[in-house]
Amino acid sequence: MTRYAMITGASSGLGLALAEALARRGRNLILVARQRETLEPVAIELTQRFGVEVLFRACDLSQPLRLSGFVLELEEGERRIDLLVNCAGLRTYGPFLAHEWADEQDLLEVNVLALSRLCHAIGNLMAVQGGGQILNVAGLAGVAPGPWMAAYSASKAYVLSFSQALREELKRTGIKVSVLCPGPVRSSRRRIPRLDGKPRCLSPEEVALYTVRALDKNRALILPGRRNRWLAFAPRLLPRWLVRKLAGAIHRRYCPVGME
Repeated sequence: MTRYAMITGASSGLGLALAEALARRGRNLILVARQRETLEPVAIELTQRFGVEVLFRACDLSQPLRLSGFVLELEEGERRIDLLVNCAGLRTYGPFLAHEWADEQDLLEVNVLALSRLCHAIGNLMAVQGGGQILNVAGLAGVAPGPWMAAYSASKAYVLSFSQALREELKRTGIKVSVLCPGPVRSSRRRIPRLDGKPRCLSPEEVALYTVRALDKNRALILPGRRNRWLAFAPRLLPRWLVRKLAGAIHRRYCPVGME
């Protein structure tokens, strides 16, 4: 049976870079994102460049009914997924009360509920198959409370904790679980222009290369870059009140949308 790596949020940014890095290694892919028109050219290009089979599925993960239909399709299908990469994510900036609730709900649906649902559904398929690997993308935002990115930071804290708990639970099933905390990543579509082009920001391709190598080693927590590793552990050394204030100050400086 042909094996596939399934990647959500695969049409751009880090998700696309991870798809390319895996295709370069000869992995067959199932790419998932909202828009078919962005996925199809990506699938064609990766197939032509690397000679792998690349399937794609347009699915808005913020819509529970569409996600349920997609999950049912996966459960009833015959394709074996031995690597799940949950890279899709939404983000909001600015005061929580100033946001439309629909935007915050979409964020939670994608970052928390869809990720958990896919881990549950595909995790069960992997358990029957005798094993597999799950990579969930959290972020440095998840290591501390994030004023002015409150829901986003909280959702990533969930992903970080959830992934580490799953890793321990699923050991005996042969399923390996890792969580990626990439920190700021350069991207032409990034909505934080002050971060773009800065030396401290890794490119999606750099993060993807580091990540696939870490997956080979079955790393539990994947932290690309020395600076990101320091930032991930620094909150443990500081008082909580100070961590909150520092995180809030950073977000006000680099995420100016809606801050004033």
